[in-house]
Amino acid sequence: MPEVVDTCSLASPASVCQTRHLHLRCSVDFTRRVLTGSAALTVQSQEDHLRSLILDTKDLTIQKVVINGQEVKYTLGERQSYKGSPMEISLPIALCKNQEVVIEISFETSPTSSALQWLTPEQTSGKEHPYLFSQCQVSVPKELVALMSAIRDGEAPDPEDSSRKIYRFSQKVPIPCYLIALVVGALESRQIGPRTLVWSEKEQVEKSAYEFSETESMLKIAEDLGGPYVWGQYDLLVLPPSFPYGGMENPCLTFVTPTLLAGDKSLSNVIAHEISHSWTGNLVTNKTWDHFWLNEGHTVYLERHICGRLFGEKFRHFHALGGWGELQNSIKTFGETHPFTKLVVDLTNVDPDVAYSSVPYEKGFALLFYLEQLLGGPGNSFLYVAAEEI
Repeated sequence: MPEVVDTCSLASPASVCQTRHLHLRCSVDFTRRVLTGSAALTVQSQEDHLRSLILDTKDLTIQKVVINGQEVKYTLGERQSYKGSPMEISLPIALCKNQEVVIEISFETSPTSSALQWLTPEQTSGKEHPYLFSQCQVSVPKELVALMSAIRDGEAPDPEDSSRKIYRFSQKVPIPCYLIALVVGALESRQIGPRTLVWSEKEQVEKSAYEFSETESMLKIAEDLGGPYVWGQYDLLVLPPSFPYGGMENPCLTFVTPTLLAGDKSLSNVIAHEISHSWTGNLVTNKTWDHFWLNEGHTVYLERHICGRLFGEKFRHFHALGGWGELQNSIKTFGETHPFTKLVVDLTNVDPDVAYSSVPYEKGFALLFYLEQLLGGPGNSFLYVAAEEI
């Protein structure tokens, strides 16, 4: 079977080496709008005689690379548009197959980094403190709170700076790098379920607690459909209005837009969608972005089953009809023969953001809904079985 090529990455493929663990330390500087810190990657060779490897970078200043206490040589290649720059690291010894090495990279981000969004105090609800969210161990000003897509593992004063505090996090379930998320701001929380806190600025926290009070019911239905929830905590974070998406399924901490705070829980299907990602996307992930529909088509399918259990089968079909209309609009916009209307797209030299549309969501759902009808109707458990097998 030929190797699947990741057209959106410049890094060494998984057949050469694989990252087994990440230990991230960083300090947040709101004045300069940068993160400084280090990333220690435990990398396992997948072949004999491995002498170098390549990592993806984008808008980073690399200060040094250390392996086994020894600085090693590295080279940054030319920037390749949206992909960033490849960083080739020379290993001090040739690795055998399955041998591991810890590579510690000291870095600083750029104020223009596309992975970070910095908000001024005026852009927040409280108007007093700045705010950072991105897609460990993190040092922040002591009046602010840090959260991550991981389990909170304690906090303490920063021994090197009395004006700062260190937050620690751990994530025991393996995740792809796009799910590593960090947020820093003036945040408060409310308990809305046995495994759920809702976080936001204080001006929104009570509204948020009311709006998302059905979260535990959705989690229980999702477990019935997809199997046990393995992530421990399922928290929600309501971001300032500039957050550009309805939701983002970061493990243990879903990011959502404040536009969901309708006051009548009428937009709760977005939470059902993000909860569903805990199985389809986060636990089982598309290998490359060419197959993005595997993440989103299955997630829409599971989301609508959750809503069907809560509000009835007619509700599920109503949302399916709405999604079918969205799919037709996307196809009309692209043109019926446009390659972006395919379920599996070819993203060679194409920024995935350019190809983004409702197609992977709704065409993927339509395929799974069709399979459901072939295999016995809405009571069929093929999704649960598939997740367990994978």
